[in-house]
Amino acid sequence: MKLLVATVPLTGHVQPMRLVVAELVARGHDVIWYAATKFGPRITATGARFVPMSPAVDWDDADVETALPALRGKRGLSRVKAQLRAMFIEPMVQQLRELEAIVDREQPVAILADQAHLGAALLAETRPLKWFGLGISALVIPSIDVAPFGSALPYLPGDPGRKRNKLLYWIIHQKLFGGITRLYREQRVAAGLPEGEGTYFDVFARDLYLQPTIESFEYPRTDLPAHVRFIGPLVPPPSTTDLPAWWADIASSDRPIVLVTQGTLATNPRELILPTLTALANEPVLVIATIDPALVPDPPANARLAPFIPYASLLPHVAAMITNGGYGGVQMALAAGVPLIVAGGSEEKPEIARRVAWTGAGLDLRTGRPRKGKLRKAVRKLLAEPGFRESARRLATEMAAHDAPREAADAIEMGLAH
Repeated sequence: MKLLVATVPLTGHVQPMRLVVAELVARGHDVIWYAATKFGPRITATGARFVPMSPAVDWDDADVETALPALRGKRGLSRVKAQLRAMFIEPMVQQLRELEAIVDREQPVAILADQAHLGAALLAETRPLKWFGLGISALVIPSIDVAPFGSALPYLPGDPGRKRNKLLYWIIHQKLFGGITRLYREQRVAAGLPEGEGTYFDVFARDLYLQPTIESFEYPRTDLPAHVRFIGPLVPPPSTTDLPAWWADIASSDRPIVLVTQGTLATNPRELILPTLTALANEPVLVIATIDPALVPDPPANARLAPFIPYASLLPHVAAMITNGGYGGVQMALAAGVPLIVAGGSEEKPEIARRVAWTGAGLDLRTGRPRKGKLRKAVRKLLAEPGFRESARRLATEMAAHDAPREAADAIEMGLAH
């Protein structure tokens, strides 16, 4: 069948989708993928037909503040609001028009989009298509059992939690993010649709929602919609290409290996990578950091640096991973049974950090810019206490029971058949 795929211009949204699309193409489906120009080669490698976004909604996430000046100098809540406006809400009408043109020309039977693609959500209202979604972060669907996404509050079971959550939904969606809600509804009207009573936070796929993790990573919900499917993590296969020159040091190391990474969006190395290198310089560990070596002219003797490292090949050797909480990296670490130290301070990363701590598979530092002493203490604790690795391995065992691309494609084909 002919399917339309849509992703916003973020690497963390495109990478997991590639594994699903490659499986769909292998099964004989004709896939048209609407995405940012920079991802064209990676998309065509899946076998999908690539349709680039227009310059009006295309931007490069490698330097997000240059691409989206409204984000410059923003931190905390003001940055979150600026990101919601510039990345997702303001482009939604233009995204819709471009998707409508593709649909009218190609006549696909369904659209599969990442959870943040509001143009795809509008398309599901303007064209008779099935709408399938792929989660690219922790589960955002509102629930009476879970505090509003973005609050990063711990899970609180029972009636006390439900009362807290109900109040917080009103405060956050109607007050704290009232301007975001107004802008979202204004954009709906600009698209020719009713304003509605929903908010940006209520948007999720109508017919099928694929969540690329296991249910144990998420807080318990009694009101989870029936069309949500936990498919396990979308983890790329190990690679023997692009290995750094020091790769042999990994196999020969008699010290625990600690990986530090900041993912693909919040990449200022002064926030996490550089403090970690300094904090662990005299510790009995081997530190692997994903950073351009030119940015660290005098690295500690126990550090190995590279701008790109194939995590799927590295993680089986890693004793602990320090991360700012990117969803894909966290899922990859847990799939390998690696416990985590999460310093999440931007986007949805505090939510992911909370979930890691809740599972027992790691520590939440509760900041995106941890002090060196705090990092050192956290690494020592993670390596000394076996409970963290035991919890990570428990999650890894559950994840190993899944084949995420296959399960995603099976669910999509079932959705198309009904």
